[in-house]
Amino acid sequence: MTTPADIATSALGATTGGFSFLDLFLQAHLVVKLVMIGLVVASIWSWGIIFDKVILYARTKRQMDRFERVFWSGQSLEDLYQSLSSRPNSSQAALFVAAMREWKRSFESGARGVGGLSYRIEKVLDLTIARETDKLERRLLFLASVGSAAPFVGLFGTVWGIMTSFQAIAASKNTNLAVVAPGIAEALFATAMGLLAAIPAVIAYNKFSSEVSKLSGRLEGFADEFYAILSRQLDEKQ
Repeated sequence: MTTPADIATSALGATTGGFSFLDLFLQAHLVVKLVMIGLVVASIWSWGIIFDKVILYARTKRQMDRFERVFWSGQSLEDLYQSLSSRPNSSQAALFVAAMREWKRSFESGARGVGGLSYRIEKVLDLTIARETDKLERRLLFLASVGSAAPFVGLFGTVWGIMTSFQAIAASKNTNLAVVAPGIAEALFATAMGLLAAIPAVIAYNKFSSEVSKLSGRLEGFADEFYAILSRQLDEKQ
């Protein structure tokens, strides 16, 4: 024989639903759903940037190693410039081509101010380093933003979910755990998604920032060495 308690339990089970990730999302308030969707999109975008940067930095290292082997192999600067002038194949090659182009332009135009040429080459190298570093840093700001903002966005979803739970308690006038649990689970799920989006973004940002610093240091080191070579040649022409 069915008792009133059995009927109440059955009705409660029908309204609370399951606790799988999909159930928690479907049962959540519209605002919490929007928060979850935003966090999922941010996480997918972050992983796309992470994979892109891993490939980019590995390729950049290989290109730098290849260029340095060719540059220090004894090949004449003029021949190397002719082979790279149309399409530099690495960041260091871009530095080399920019400096050599300024060098050739100055002598082809008949400029005699050695001091002015030295200053122009130095500025060209600095600008090229800044441009190449900017390419390496591109979209890292998004990772930093996700890493810092995602936990707070998830927390916003959590607060909203808890508010909804308290409203459900007030409406049902029932403090039974079965009534409170679904809303609390939804709220905590939003926090978990915020952390899942933020943690990889923070780790990747710190790692990639270190990689950019190393690559930028290699560019600056090559620029100093190449500038010293050109300065010696300028002294010989005086």
